[in-house]
Amino acid sequence: MRLILRLLGTWLVGVALILLIIDGTKSLGADAIVLTSLGDTWTSLHAQSLEQLRAFLASRFFGPLLDVVVTALLTFPGWVVLGIPGIFIAWLGRSKRVRVFVRQDRL
Repeated sequence: MRLILRLLGTWLVGVALILLIIDGTKSLGADAIVLTSLGDTWTSLHAQSLEQLRAFLASRFFGPLLDVVVTALLTFPGWVVLGIPGIFIAWLGRSKRVRVFVRQDRL
């Protein structure tokens, strides 16, 4: 289970870093800070799946509440939305054993 958490967390952090590099490159080109929202990134990659997600959420019991949460998440930068859960999930998958280090003077 820890391996799956570490892999998923590492994957999310990796995608977040890619999105951060893309925003940094756009910022250098525009000579101003550019933060691309997750909604804009998702729309540019595959707009149809975003509409399908919204249709799916609209058909659920808590649809209006979920739509508000998803809309709020889609306004944040993509690297924040993926990076924070990625770090937390990777932290959950960390090794639980205590590491004992031997100091050089005790050898």
